[in-house]
Amino acid sequence: MLKRLTCLLLACVCLFTCAAVAETEREPNPIEVIPYDQLPEPHEGQHHYLLLCAGDNWVVDPDKLTHVDGMVLLTLDTRSQRVMITSLIRDALVVRPDGKIGRINNIAKEWGPEALMKTISEHLGVKIEKYILFSMKQVANIIDHLGGVEITVDSSEALYLRKYPLDAHQTSPRMGYAGTYTFYGRAAVIYMRIRKAGTGGDFTRTQRVRTVLSTLADTCRNITHEQAESLLDSIVENNLLTNMNMQDMLQAMEQAFSLRHCTVEELRIPPEGAYHPLTYASMATQELDWNACRASMQNFLSSSFLVLDDEEE
Repeated sequence: MLKRLTCLLLACVCLFTCAAVAETEREPNPIEVIPYDQLPEPHEGQHHYLLLCAGDNWVVDPDKLTHVDGMVLLTLDTRSQRVMITSLIRDALVVRPDGKIGRINNIAKEWGPEALMKTISEHLGVKIEKYILFSMKQVANIIDHLGGVEITVDSSEALYLRKYPLDAHQTSPRMGYAGTYTFYGRAAVIYMRIRKAGTGGDFTRTQRVRTVLSTLADTCRNITHEQAESLLDSIVENNLLTNMNMQDMLQAMEQAFSLRHCTVEELRIPPEGAYHPLTYASMATQELDWNACRASMQNFLSSSFLVLDDEEE
Protein backbone atom coordinates (compact mmCIF):
# COMPACT_ATOMS: atom_id res chain seq x y z
CA MET A 1 0.00 0.00 0.00
CA LEU A 2 2.78 2.41 0.98
CA LYS A 3 4.68 1.54 -2.20
CA ARG A 4 1.63 2.25 -4.39
CA LEU A 5 1.04 5.58 -2.60
CA THR A 6 4.67 6.58 -3.13
CA CYS A 7 4.47 5.77 -6.85
CA LEU A 8 1.25 7.78 -7.13
CA LEU A 9 2.88 10.81 -5.49
CA LEU A 10 5.90 10.55 -7.81
CA ALA A 11 3.60 10.36 -10.82
CA CYS A 12 1.79 13.52 -9.67
CA VAL A 13 5.11 15.32 -9.23
CA CYS A 14 6.19 14.31 -12.74
CA LEU A 15 2.91 15.50 -14.23
CA PHE A 16 3.18 18.83 -12.42
CA THR A 17 6.78 19.28 -13.53
CA CYS A 18 5.95 18.53 -17.15
CA ALA A 19 3.05 20.99 -17.04
CA ALA A 20 5.35 23.68 -15.55
CA VAL A 21 7.98 23.12 -18.22
CA ALA A 22 5.38 23.28 -20.97
CA GLU A 23 4.12 26.56 -19.53
CA THR A 24 7.52 28.21 -19.13
CA GLU A 25 9.41 26.92 -22.18
CA ARG A 26 7.02 27.66 -25.02
CA GLU A 27 7.50 30.09 -27.89
CA PRO A 28 6.47 33.65 -26.95
CA ASN A 29 3.24 35.06 -28.28
CA PRO A 30 3.44 37.57 -31.16
CA ILE A 31 4.09 41.16 -30.03
CA GLU A 32 2.17 44.07 -31.51
CA VAL A 33 4.11 47.34 -31.74
CA ILE A 34 3.56 50.81 -33.21
CA PRO A 35 6.15 51.72 -35.89
CA TYR A 36 8.34 54.62 -34.79
CA ASP A 37 7.34 56.86 -37.71
CA GLN A 38 3.65 56.38 -36.81
CA LEU A 39 3.98 57.40 -33.17
CA PRO A 40 2.21 60.61 -32.14
CA GLU A 41 4.26 63.60 -31.07
CA PRO A 42 4.65 64.07 -27.29
CA HIS A 43 1.98 66.00 -25.41
CA GLU A 44 2.52 69.75 -25.29
CA GLY A 45 5.13 70.54 -22.63
CA GLN A 46 6.28 66.94 -22.16
CA HIS A 47 9.92 66.13 -22.85
CA HIS A 48 11.19 62.54 -22.77
CA TYR A 49 14.80 61.56 -22.02
CA LEU A 50 15.88 57.93 -22.02
CA LEU A 51 18.57 57.27 -19.38
CA LEU A 52 20.54 54.08 -20.00
CA CYS A 53 23.26 52.31 -18.03
CA ALA A 54 25.50 49.60 -19.49
CA GLY A 55 25.85 46.61 -17.18
CA ASP A 56 28.49 43.96 -16.50
CA ASN A 57 31.56 46.23 -16.27
CA TRP A 58 32.35 49.47 -14.44
CA VAL A 59 34.27 50.86 -17.41
CA VAL A 60 32.77 50.30 -20.87
CA ASP A 61 34.18 50.77 -24.36
CA PRO A 62 31.49 52.69 -26.31
CA ASP A 63 32.53 50.81 -29.44
CA LYS A 64 31.98 47.44 -27.72
CA LEU A 65 28.80 47.85 -25.75
CA THR A 66 27.69 45.20 -23.27
CA HIS A 67 24.14 44.53 -22.16
CA VAL A 68 22.20 47.61 -21.10
CA ASP A 69 20.49 46.61 -17.85
CA GLY A 70 19.47 50.07 -16.62
CA MET A 71 16.61 51.71 -18.54
CA VAL A 72 14.69 54.67 -17.16
CA LEU A 73 12.51 57.12 -19.06
CA LEU A 74 12.65 60.60 -17.51
CA THR A 75 9.69 62.78 -18.47
CA LEU A 76 9.79 66.50 -17.67
CA ASP A 77 6.35 68.09 -18.03
CA THR A 78 6.69 71.88 -18.03
CA ARG A 79 3.00 72.45 -18.79
CA SER A 80 1.54 70.41 -15.93
CA GLN A 81 4.55 70.84 -13.62
CA ARG A 82 5.39 67.16 -13.25
CA VAL A 83 8.55 65.04 -13.09
CA MET A 84 7.98 61.38 -13.98
CA ILE A 85 10.34 58.40 -14.05
CA THR A 86 9.40 55.12 -15.69
CA SER A 87 11.62 52.08 -15.21
CA LEU A 88 11.71 49.11 -17.57
CA ILE A 89 12.65 45.60 -16.56
CA ARG A 90 15.79 44.32 -18.26
CA ASP A 91 14.59 40.85 -19.29
CA ALA A 92 11.38 41.90 -21.06
CA LEU A 93 10.80 40.29 -24.44
CA VAL A 94 10.51 42.75 -27.34
CA VAL A 95 10.51 42.79 -31.12
CA ARG A 96 14.13 43.40 -32.11
CA PRO A 97 15.15 45.64 -35.04
CA ASP A 98 15.52 42.48 -37.19
CA GLY A 99 11.90 41.53 -36.52
CA LYS A 100 12.69 38.60 -34.20
CA ILE A 101 11.79 38.40 -30.52
CA GLY A 102 14.53 38.79 -27.91
CA ARG A 103 15.45 40.35 -24.57
CA ILE A 104 15.36 44.14 -24.41
CA ASN A 105 18.76 44.48 -22.69
CA ASN A 106 20.53 43.01 -25.73
CA ILE A 107 19.30 45.60 -28.26
CA ALA A 108 21.98 48.27 -27.71
CA LYS A 109 24.76 45.68 -27.74
CA GLU A 110 23.73 44.44 -31.19
CA TRP A 111 22.22 47.54 -32.84
CA GLY A 112 23.25 50.54 -30.72
CA PRO A 113 21.48 52.81 -28.19
CA GLU A 114 19.46 54.67 -30.84
CA ALA A 115 17.89 51.35 -31.87
CA LEU A 116 17.08 50.65 -28.21
CA MET A 117 15.47 54.09 -27.91
CA LYS A 118 13.26 53.41 -30.93
CA THR A 119 12.43 49.88 -29.74
CA ILE A 120 11.27 51.19 -26.36
CA SER A 121 9.26 53.92 -28.12
CA GLU A 122 7.48 51.43 -30.37
CA HIS A 123 6.56 49.16 -27.46
CA LEU A 124 5.45 51.92 -25.05
CA GLY A 125 3.68 54.00 -27.69
CA VAL A 126 5.71 57.06 -26.67
CA LYS A 127 7.95 58.87 -29.12
CA ILE A 128 11.35 59.26 -27.44
CA GLU A 129 13.94 61.30 -29.32
CA LYS A 130 16.76 61.82 -26.81
CA TYR A 131 18.94 59.35 -24.93
CA ILE A 132 22.06 59.32 -22.75
CA LEU A 133 24.04 56.14 -22.14
CA PHE A 134 26.26 55.88 -19.04
CA SER A 135 28.65 53.31 -17.64
CA MET A 136 28.31 52.27 -14.01
CA LYS A 137 31.45 54.24 -13.12
CA GLN A 138 30.02 57.38 -14.74
CA VAL A 139 26.79 57.04 -12.77
CA ALA A 140 28.90 56.68 -9.61
CA ASN A 141 30.85 59.83 -10.52
CA ILE A 142 27.64 61.86 -10.93
CA ILE A 143 26.27 60.62 -7.59
CA ASP A 144 29.57 61.57 -5.93
CA HIS A 145 29.31 65.01 -7.53
CA LEU A 146 25.97 65.41 -5.72
CA GLY A 147 27.52 64.36 -2.42
CA GLY A 148 25.98 60.90 -2.27
CA VAL A 149 22.42 59.78 -1.66
CA GLU A 150 20.59 58.83 1.55
CA ILE A 151 19.06 55.35 1.35
CA THR A 152 17.17 53.23 3.86
CA VAL A 153 17.96 49.51 3.55
CA ASP A 154 16.20 46.51 5.04
CA SER A 155 17.96 43.58 6.74
CA SER A 156 18.32 41.47 3.56
CA GLU A 157 19.84 44.37 1.62
CA ALA A 158 22.20 45.20 4.48
CA LEU A 159 23.34 41.56 4.64
CA TYR A 160 23.98 41.52 0.88
CA LEU A 161 25.97 44.77 1.04
CA ARG A 162 28.06 43.56 4.00
CA LYS A 163 29.07 40.51 1.95
CA TYR A 164 29.89 42.66 -1.09
CA PRO A 165 33.48 44.07 -1.08
CA LEU A 166 32.46 47.60 -0.07
CA ASP A 167 35.17 49.81 1.38
CA ALA A 168 34.30 51.34 4.75
CA HIS A 169 34.16 54.87 3.31
CA GLN A 170 31.59 53.98 0.62
CA THR A 171 28.70 54.35 3.06
CA SER A 172 28.31 56.61 6.08
CA PRO A 173 28.20 55.14 8.64
CA ARG A 174 29.89 51.90 7.62
CA MET A 175 27.36 49.36 6.40
CA GLY A 176 25.92 47.39 9.30
CA TYR A 177 22.31 46.39 9.71
CA ALA A 178 18.95 47.69 8.52
CA GLY A 179 18.80 51.47 8.69
CA THR A 180 19.48 54.70 6.83
CA TYR A 181 22.91 55.42 5.35
CA THR A 182 24.55 57.92 3.02
CA PHE A 183 25.64 55.95 -0.04
CA TYR A 184 28.45 57.33 -2.14
CA GLY A 185 28.77 56.67 -5.86
CA ARG A 186 30.08 53.11 -6.10
CA ALA A 187 27.96 51.84 -3.20
CA ALA A 188 24.82 53.50 -4.63
CA VAL A 189 25.33 51.78 -7.98
CA ILE A 190 25.84 48.43 -6.26
CA TYR A 191 22.63 49.01 -4.28
CA MET A 192 20.70 49.74 -7.49
CA ARG A 193 21.96 46.50 -9.05
CA ILE A 194 20.96 44.20 -6.16
CA ARG A 195 18.78 41.31 -7.36
CA LYS A 196 19.41 38.52 -4.86
CA ALA A 197 18.25 40.12 -1.63
CA GLY A 198 14.75 39.68 -0.28
CA THR A 199 12.00 38.96 -2.78
CA GLY A 200 11.04 40.48 -6.11
CA GLY A 201 14.22 39.89 -8.13
CA ASP A 202 14.50 42.27 -11.07
CA PHE A 203 11.23 44.01 -10.17
CA THR A 204 12.66 45.08 -6.81
CA ARG A 205 15.85 46.06 -8.63
CA THR A 206 13.97 48.56 -10.78
CA GLN A 207 12.31 49.91 -7.62
CA ARG A 208 15.76 50.54 -6.13
CA VAL A 209 16.75 52.48 -9.25
CA ARG A 210 13.63 54.64 -8.98
CA THR A 211 14.28 55.15 -5.26
CA VAL A 212 17.82 56.43 -5.87
CA LEU A 213 16.76 58.74 -8.72
CA SER A 214 13.80 60.20 -6.85
CA THR A 215 15.90 60.68 -3.70
CA LEU A 216 18.61 62.45 -5.71
CA ALA A 217 15.89 64.69 -7.16
CA ASP A 218 14.75 65.49 -3.63
CA THR A 219 18.28 66.58 -2.68
CA CYS A 220 18.26 68.99 -5.63
CA ARG A 221 15.14 70.89 -4.54
CA ASN A 222 17.16 73.81 -3.20
CA ILE A 223 19.87 73.71 -5.85
CA THR A 224 21.02 77.05 -7.25
CA HIS A 225 21.28 77.75 -10.96
CA GLU A 226 25.06 77.73 -10.66
CA GLN A 227 24.94 74.31 -8.99
CA ALA A 228 22.60 73.05 -11.72
CA GLU A 229 25.13 74.15 -14.34
CA SER A 230 27.87 72.34 -12.40
CA LEU A 231 25.76 69.17 -12.36
CA LEU A 232 25.24 69.51 -16.10
CA ASP A 233 29.02 69.75 -16.56
CA SER A 234 29.38 66.48 -14.62
CA ILE A 235 26.79 64.77 -16.83
CA VAL A 236 28.48 66.06 -20.01
CA GLU A 237 31.83 64.73 -18.76
CA ASN A 238 30.36 61.41 -17.61
CA ASN A 239 28.49 59.75 -20.45
CA LEU A 240 29.42 57.14 -23.03
CA LEU A 241 27.07 58.03 -25.86
CA THR A 242 24.24 60.49 -26.44
CA ASN A 243 22.37 62.03 -29.35
CA MET A 244 21.94 65.28 -27.39
CA ASN A 245 24.03 68.28 -28.36
CA MET A 246 25.00 71.02 -25.92
CA GLN A 247 21.90 73.05 -26.70
CA ASP A 248 19.73 70.00 -25.95
CA MET A 249 21.58 69.50 -22.67
CA LEU A 250 21.11 73.12 -21.63
CA GLN A 251 17.41 72.98 -22.51
CA ALA A 252 16.95 69.82 -20.42
CA MET A 253 18.79 71.45 -17.52
CA GLU A 254 16.53 74.50 -17.64
CA GLN A 255 13.42 72.28 -17.74
CA ALA A 256 14.63 70.24 -14.76
CA PHE A 257 15.62 73.38 -12.84
CA SER A 258 12.16 74.88 -13.31
CA LEU A 259 10.60 71.65 -11.96
CA ARG A 260 13.02 71.09 -9.07
CA HIS A 261 10.30 71.54 -6.42
CA CYS A 262 7.99 68.92 -7.95
CA THR A 263 7.38 65.55 -6.31
CA VAL A 264 8.80 62.80 -8.50
CA GLU A 265 6.13 60.39 -9.76
CA GLU A 266 7.04 56.78 -10.55
CA LEU A 267 5.82 54.05 -12.89
CA ARG A 268 7.07 50.52 -13.43
CA ILE A 269 6.85 48.75 -16.77
CA PRO A 270 5.40 46.18 -16.68
CA PRO A 271 2.66 47.09 -14.19
CA GLU A 272 1.27 44.41 -11.90
CA GLY A 273 -0.60 41.70 -13.78
CA ALA A 274 0.90 42.55 -17.19
CA TYR A 275 3.76 40.05 -17.30
CA HIS A 276 4.47 36.35 -17.26
CA PRO A 277 7.83 34.62 -16.61
CA LEU A 278 8.98 32.62 -19.62
CA THR A 279 12.06 30.58 -20.45
CA TYR A 280 12.87 31.37 -24.07
CA ALA A 281 16.02 30.50 -26.04
CA SER A 282 17.44 29.09 -22.78
CA MET A 283 17.06 32.50 -21.10
CA ALA A 284 14.93 33.64 -18.19
CA THR A 285 12.65 36.33 -19.61
CA GLN A 286 9.40 38.17 -18.93
CA GLU A 287 6.62 38.05 -21.51
CA LEU A 288 4.78 41.37 -21.23
CA ASP A 289 1.26 42.34 -22.16
CA TRP A 290 2.43 45.34 -24.16
CA ASN A 291 -1.11 46.56 -24.80
CA ALA A 292 -1.62 46.81 -21.04
CA CYS A 293 1.80 48.45 -20.68
CA ARG A 294 0.95 51.07 -23.30
CA ALA A 295 -2.39 51.78 -21.61
CA SER A 296 -0.64 52.20 -18.24
CA MET A 297 1.97 54.49 -19.81
CA GLN A 298 -0.60 56.66 -21.57
CA ASN A 299 -2.69 56.96 -18.41
CA PHE A 300 0.42 57.96 -16.46
CA LEU A 301 1.39 60.66 -18.94
CA SER A 302 -2.13 61.97 -19.63
CA SER A 303 -3.76 62.06 -16.21
CA SER A 304 -2.50 65.54 -15.40
CA PHE A 305 -3.85 66.91 -18.67
CA LEU A 306 -7.37 65.75 -17.80
CA VAL A 307 -7.22 67.66 -14.53
CA LEU A 308 -5.59 70.70 -16.08
CA ASP A 309 -8.08 70.87 -18.97
CA ASP A 310 -11.02 70.63 -16.54
CA GLU A 311 -9.56 73.55 -14.55
CA GLU A 312 -9.17 75.63 -17.71
CA GLU A 313 -12.80 75.22 -18.82
